[in-house]
Amino acid sequence: MLELWYTAADFLLPWQWMSHMFMKNALLAVLLVTPLFGILGTMVVNNRMAFFSDALGHGAFTGIAIGSLLGLMRPIGAATAFSIFFAVIITIIKNKSRSSTDTIIGVFSSTAVAVGLVLLSYGGSFNRYSSYLIGDLLSITPQEIVMLFWVFIGVVLLWMITFNKVLLVSINQSLAASRGIHTLWVEIIFAALIAVIVTITIQWVGLLIINSLLVLPAAASRNISQNVRQYHLISVFTAVASGIIGLLLSYYWNTATGATIVLVAAIFFFITLALRNSLTV
Repeated sequence: MLELWYTAADFLLPWQWMSHMFMKNALLAVLLVTPLFGILGTMVVNNRMAFFSDALGHGAFTGIAIGSLLGLMRPIGAATAFSIFFAVIITIIKNKSRSSTDTIIGVFSSTAVAVGLVLLSYGGSFNRYSSYLIGDLLSITPQEIVMLFWVFIGVVLLWMITFNKVLLVSINQSLAASRGIHTLWVEIIFAALIAVIVTITIQWVGLLIINSLLVLPAAASRNISQNVRQYHLISVFTAVASGIIGLLLSYYWNTATGATIVLVAAIFFFITLALRNSLTV
């Protein structure tokens, strides 16, 4: 599969920047990851879950710390498992508790990042894992791209199966429950999807900005879309365009790729915000 991509990239994109193998890998990773951020981000914005997805990043950070204590050289597996567990626990408690959702998420988020920092700094080993805070997309390997491909297929299939239920729950939980939908399980599945994507990509995007990549494309799309179909299509387009443009700019500017992608997505948001304001005047 990758050899086919390398051949096609050399033929279709005969530019100097694509002569580097790390740029071929990074571009393919962008094409696999950014559509997922665009799709899932629509529901994150709809359900006002920006704070929640940020908390999952902190949970992933704690998972990385646990994985490192277990002696794993690549603790992403442990981080993914813990992040899913973290997402499920938050979802259950916020549905059962009388406390406000933002308070519950804030408590879990602050606790998770504190535990992660304590565990990673224990014995002076924090510097080994500080790269997770910033991310490095250009370091992605062919093996990791193959993993991303299967994650992409799995998330898209699960999204196609659960989309209508997730949408109905986001609109009106009582109505969804009256239609026989187990709203808690739908929320748990969606939260787990977010947890998987956030955790797997955190090593390439960075904990500090990964939530922005989920929120900005969908927020930009919401500014100008007229219906659900437009909302999703524009969100995916914005995410993919931001990824490609940000990757190219980071190559020529010699800047952090994840941060540059988020900066481009922010520009898209402000452009669409200006368009919305001009149309409503």
